[in-house]
Amino acid sequence: MDIGGNLKAFRKAHGLSQRELAKRAGVTNSTISMIEKNSVSPSISSLEKVLAGIPVTLTEFFASGQLDESTPCAIYRAEELPDVGSAGIIRKLIGSKLNERMLNMLDHYYPPRSVPDQPFAIDSDIAGIVVSGKIEMNVDLEPFTLEAGDAFYLEPGQDYQISNPFDLPCRLVTAAIRR
Repeated sequence: MDIGGNLKAFRKAHGLSQRELAKRAGVTNSTISMIEKNSVSPSISSLEKVLAGIPVTLTEFFASGQLDESTPCAIYRAEELPDVGSAGIIRKLIGSKLNERMLNMLDHYYPPRSVPDQPFAIDSDIAGIVVSGKIEMNVDLEPFTLEAGDAFYLEPGQDYQISNPFDLPCRLVTAAIRR
């Protein structure tokens, strides 16, 4: 997927200059420029921060180039799920071909000893469950270790950060919905 091209298209469609988007997102003008030129690959949290300045959800952003208007899709084969992850973390977006959805669902794979993204605040309700392995999660700077079967539910405005400092991989499934 052309992340830079998509960002530029969304920015222009909303009548924003790079400078205005940078100001809204709280990042530098050069950050927007480098993302649009595909000279840097932003983390999911960084991309979410930039997209909040448009505003566009992560799901809308990644689905934009993949919609098939002729055939609504309810079933997604494993190989059809786009990977929207970064820094070695695999995040498979579920439902990428559906237009105008309110639900953002991801299947995450954290390899052993994966480093965390920068902490970020969410603008929607988000819930998740650890399917296998375990993760370390900081919620509003308070650390938690979640193991298989443990779950979380966060409300808008809460800061969180996830990593896997452990020796085994972890699989996590999350869903976010706007209130």
